[in-house]
Amino acid sequence: MFNHDEAMSRRAILLGGAAALAATATASSGLAQAQPEGRSRIDTHHHIFPPKYLDEVRERIIAQAQGLPTDTMTGWTPQRSLEEMERSRVDKAVVSVAAPGVFFGDVEQGRRLAKACVDYGADMIQKNPGRFGMFAPIPLPDVEGSLKAIEYALDVLKLDGIGILTSYGSRWPGDPAFAEVFDELNRRKATVFVHPLAPDCCGNLQEGVSSALIEFPTDTTRCITSLLFSGTLTRCQDINFIFAQGGGTLPFLAGRLNAAMFFVPGLREKLPNGMLHELKRLNYDVVSMANPISIAALLQLVPSRQLFFGSDFPYLSGKVVAEGLEKIDLLSAADVGKIERENALRLLKKA
Repeated sequence: MFNHDEAMSRRAILLGGAAALAATATASSGLAQAQPEGRSRIDTHHHIFPPKYLDEVRERIIAQAQGLPTDTMTGWTPQRSLEEMERSRVDKAVVSVAAPGVFFGDVEQGRRLAKACVDYGADMIQKNPGRFGMFAPIPLPDVEGSLKAIEYALDVLKLDGIGILTSYGSRWPGDPAFAEVFDELNRRKATVFVHPLAPDCCGNLQEGVSSALIEFPTDTTRCITSLLFSGTLTRCQDINFIFAQGGGTLPFLAGRLNAAMFFVPGLREKLPNGMLHELKRLNYDVVSMANPISIAALLQLVPSRQLFFGSDFPYLSGKVVAEGLEKIDLLSAADVGKIERENALRLLKKA
């Protein structure tokens, strides 16, 4: 973890006045053409905690953080994000809502929270031209509400993509009930950022061991497996997935999963191009992966052009991730440039 006191230092940053959300989100969704001196990175894993969201689910958010100082989440402001971006030489942050997401069993609440979060994000974009983008949350497992949220986020607010979680209670994204949502995202050729959390089965399994340490990366692998075994990845070839934290434990288990092609009935029909083919076309961010051991496994799965820089702010710092990347001999300067900026620039231009 980064130095919390340093990361939370207060520096006044004036924000401009508001205008129509749709018009301003459209105008500022692209990257700034001229890069200010000292800033170059694009952060695709950066969290926000809108006030209306905090008001309704504060205790859930605090519980999910498992021991982090409460102010990490409850004290978040756009100013703090901008301060972090200056420290970490981040030109633009594509923000998202972290675990536990926006749906807690109440359909109307889920839809309300999703809209409150995207409206707040669009307002941040408008007030800080060129500095922010957003992956909009959707209220899965509410399929109808999610389809409406996708339309609002992408057609009205013109945001960069959609953010989903690795699981929803005891269901994973490959669940047949969610197929309509993924088919719509595929039709739109949407970018989909996938963030982990612990499912109902597996939170707090060991006393004193945060779910974020083991269950988050494990659930990312469960998520990808569900998309593979359901045939969703084969069917939805035009979704640009970015899986957080290097795909969790996937790089280390890819060979074991691939062995299932030889004995799981019907799997060859769902994955006609092979399992590794599908895994190798996905994108992954490098949060928690900026070390020689983890990145070596990830680079065996995909080239550097499919890796994305992320900070996981306010839980972590982009400066720590950047310093880690610079120390990895397996990455050339060109590789680091792709990860820190060029890959995101290419993908976000599609939004």
